[in-house]
Amino acid sequence: MDKTNVMRLLDAAGIVYEEKTYDPEIVDGVSVANAVKKDPDAVFKTLVTQDDKKSHFVFCVPVRASLNLKKAAKAVGAKSIAMIPQKELLPLTGYVHGGCSPIGLKKPFPVTIDETAMLFDTIYVSGGRRGFQIGIAPQDLASYCKAIFADLTD
Repeated sequence: MDKTNVMRLLDAAGIVYEEKTYDPEIVDGVSVANAVKKDPDAVFKTLVTQDDKKSHFVFCVPVRASLNLKKAAKAVGAKSIAMIPQKELLPLTGYVHGGCSPIGLKKPFPVTIDETAMLFDTIYVSGGRRGFQIGIAPQDLASYCKAIFADLTD
């Protein structure tokens, strides 16, 4: 398999991860979890948001959960949080919809991971391209991204 930028960055940092591939035509998160044969609660989607001051924030939540915008705003100390328009994702992050990873963003944004990640030894996030997932220890992901853990879902 070709290494993605996410994999190269983790290799350079000496962080252990597991590579998983799936059909890149699959876009639904639960279907991705099924394709890589992992518990959907351990597979996390990466969501990019902005606050009322146009500052950007990244949230990682389980694929079958929804980001609670009020909890997200509270976690980052913002008045309010909203999803960015999909057309802004690629220019802002360098990633396409369905392939956005909290690792290797074009610019570093604050990252918050749902606290349920700590229930697992390994969680799965996008490997930086559709069709690629990486399994990583939640603490390693948080350390690399300088992320915090918080209650983000309903």
